[in-house]
Amino acid sequence: MVFSLLAVVLDNTILNVALKVISDPVEGLGATQSQLEWAINSYTLVFAGLLFTFGVLGDRFGRKRMLQIGMILFGLASLASAYAQDPAQLIAARAAMGLGGAAVMPATLAIIANVFSPKERGKAIGLWAGGVGLAIAIGPITGGVLLEHFWWGSVFLINVPVVAIASVLIALIVPDSRNPDKAQLDPIGVLLSIVGLVGVVYGIIKGGELGRITDVEVWLPFLAGVAVLAVFVWHERRTAHPAFDVRAFAIPRFSTAVASVGIVFFSMMGVMFFLAFYLQIVRGYGPLQAGALVLPFAVAQLIFSPLSATMVRRYGGKRVATLSMLLIAVVLVGYAFLQADTPIWMFEVLGFVQGAAMANIGAPATEAVMSSLPREKAGVGSAMTNTVRQVAGALGVAILGSVLSAVYRDNIAASLTALPENARHVAGESITATLGVAQSLGPRGASLVEPAKEAFMNGMHIAAIAAAVVALLGAAVVAKWLPGKEAVAAPAASPDTKEPAVV
Repeated sequence: MVFSLLAVVLDNTILNVALKVISDPVEGLGATQSQLEWAINSYTLVFAGLLFTFGVLGDRFGRKRMLQIGMILFGLASLASAYAQDPAQLIAARAAMGLGGAAVMPATLAIIANVFSPKERGKAIGLWAGGVGLAIAIGPITGGVLLEHFWWGSVFLINVPVVAIASVLIALIVPDSRNPDKAQLDPIGVLLSIVGLVGVVYGIIKGGELGRITDVEVWLPFLAGVAVLAVFVWHERRTAHPAFDVRAFAIPRFSTAVASVGIVFFSMMGVMFFLAFYLQIVRGYGPLQAGALVLPFAVAQLIFSPLSATMVRRYGGKRVATLSMLLIAVVLVGYAFLQADTPIWMFEVLGFVQGAAMANIGAPATEAVMSSLPREKAGVGSAMTNTVRQVAGALGVAILGSVLSAVYRDNIAASLTALPENARHVAGESITATLGVAQSLGPRGASLVEPAKEAFMNGMHIAAIAAAVVALLGAAVVAKWLPGKEAVAAPAASPDTKEPAVV
């Protein structure tokens, strides 16, 4: 299951290092900035919008079957992405990859929840969560290695052998499981979830693309999506066979765990967004070097994720999660003190501590979600966790990116007054835009480089503080509502059978 998950999660981060090459008209596809953004966003939009639906379908028709279908779709779409002839083909192929990924991710966790006994499940989910963290962290370095030796399509082509091996292993090793109640179908609820999630995610993506959240293109689809999701909740509370029993949110263990996953990924993805620019533009590291510098985060995930279940048994979920969330807040404050000449080992230490803290939240929180629901609803529980993870991560990039952009524009404005008005507007959008204008001006543009870096650092510091505040809020939520070591998780009943979940 971890091997199957690797390609899907890896692809979320591996593409970032290839964007510059793909934009090149000679070595790549000559994609514009907007086309590059949608090459990323088309995947995220389809992936996040359909996670819940595929979780329901897996529970109904069989998780092994859904996993196999998803892996094949993902492999074929990866092949199409690698050999895309223009940006439009790449965007369409990436959307198809999101379709396959949405089928794979909830199935992996649901199968783990069904295969392993309650005693073993915490450790198994810890390994699964470690795989997620590892894939997120090694994506940039993998992309850097591939681009140093092969053409841009290799960042997608590498998925094909992984998919082929995983498909064989799934067929030979993985047992099938499904919801035994064949009558539980809720097409209206599934449709409402798709429309609502797509609206919310589209609004978030637009906010990140435009660098502001007040534009009508941002808040209108977002609020429409929220409204549809509210109708979804209303419908689920009244239908006899809900796709997801929303009464689960009344269980503190479930709702607090879901919230903690969202808060962690909000902070992590938002921070990784601006740290990539810090390493490559402010510090001057190449893609491969920048990727290597996030390896301590991956190492910490590998070390501490499998141990997280033991930590929770020994000290209780409340203490472990609260301390971990506080550590994340401290790390985020540490990022706010980074400068252009800060010794790089300090950055490495911060990354390691962040990875260790996340490992001791992500795995226990995921296990808490899965153990709060009946086993026949494992796919829905997995999809709920992963949907929150994706939406919160996209929201972190959009909101923290908007904070950084706003501060950057205010700080760089004084240095752009000598430029013509049209060039001033373009140069003020981001540090990459400013440096692009500076390069086009030749020696006259050299004076813009240092102010641009300083303005970016100011924006990065404020965004890091904002992320730290969110993490502190998460610590308060966990400390207040997550059950402690002595608490017994409330059993979650299936809407029809009324049988308690295995906890």
